[in-house]
Amino acid sequence: MSRLPVGRTVAVASISLIVLAGCATPPEEDAAAESDFCAVMVTNSGGLEDRSFNQSSWAGLQEAEESLGLAAQVLVSTSETDLAPNVQSAVDTGCSYVLTVGYELAAGTAEQAELNPDVDFAIVDEIVEAPNVKPIVFHTAQAAYLAGYLAAGVSTSGIVATFGGGNQPPVTLFMDGFVDGVAKYNEVHGTAVVALGWDKVAQDGTFTGDFEDTAKGLATTQAFIDQGADVVLPVAGQVGEGAATAALEAGGVSIIWVDNDGYDTLPAEFRPIILTSVLKNTGDAVIASVGDSQSGAFTNDSYIGTLANEGVGLAPFHDLEASVSPELSAEIEALRASIVDGSVQVTSPSAPN
Repeated sequence: MSRLPVGRTVAVASISLIVLAGCATPPEEDAAAESDFCAVMVTNSGGLEDRSFNQSSWAGLQEAEESLGLAAQVLVSTSETDLAPNVQSAVDTGCSYVLTVGYELAAGTAEQAELNPDVDFAIVDEIVEAPNVKPIVFHTAQAAYLAGYLAAGVSTSGIVATFGGGNQPPVTLFMDGFVDGVAKYNEVHGTAVVALGWDKVAQDGTFTGDFEDTAKGLATTQAFIDQGADVVLPVAGQVGEGAATAALEAGGVSIIWVDNDGYDTLPAEFRPIILTSVLKNTGDAVIASVGDSQSGAFTNDSYIGTLANEGVGLAPFHDLEASVSPELSAEIEALRASIVDGSVQVTSPSAPN
């Protein structure tokens, strides 16, 4: 399997279990005291309240706690120096299952997996090759393809845009799918909608250089708006909230969110400008993985979320449903079916396999 790094992205979680910030020591009370099986999650340096894959992964582990009767806890990383020590601390809890989130934790996961062959590890949005590590990855280009087609179909200016937090495969995977979806709309309708911010052939485009600075997202999106863009896809974690601010202030501009439904995870003030979201169903994948560990059925086979297995998809159009004609909606559904049956191929050099 090839190595697949990932960028951090963004969502809000309610924390009802044990949360250890930074490189904390394991809890004094053994989590297994409350259950015969326990699981620990380690966030990347974006922290738990990232409006993205940390939140959705933790939500999945919380749901598993309720449905499977296991004990769960989370170690929150707030900087890069917390990462490897927190994976070590997760192992030190004595729990049988450790979930890590993002490419930053790949090295620490690989190291601890080798040292602790009896512990089951899973890692979200990254490939780690080891007999006791299960990669949980997503072909987000498939759903982003639908989002690009949608964006081209609702744009009144004929200009849409995308940008990323960093030039990393899990970020550019969204961008590849988005621009290809715009191109597909142009092919079908004989239009010339322009997609700013990403050149798939060159594998280069517009990046803010980080995943936290919302001011950069605002400035980048405003630059796109100044060029006429009226639909923008930010793939940049918390930076994307700045994009939403720019769209809200401009008027007549909508945002497509990523990872989870931005209509639910962003502040309510942004709901009127959220067209849809490119979803990764991280929670269900986590539940299945930890359940397999609990039952003794755990394997290191990669989970790859696709449109076919509903691991990726599009969120509802919510408040902007009226801007999507029944005809366009039907075209998107037909396109989804064509991707699922293989008659339309969505390709990207960053696609998981």
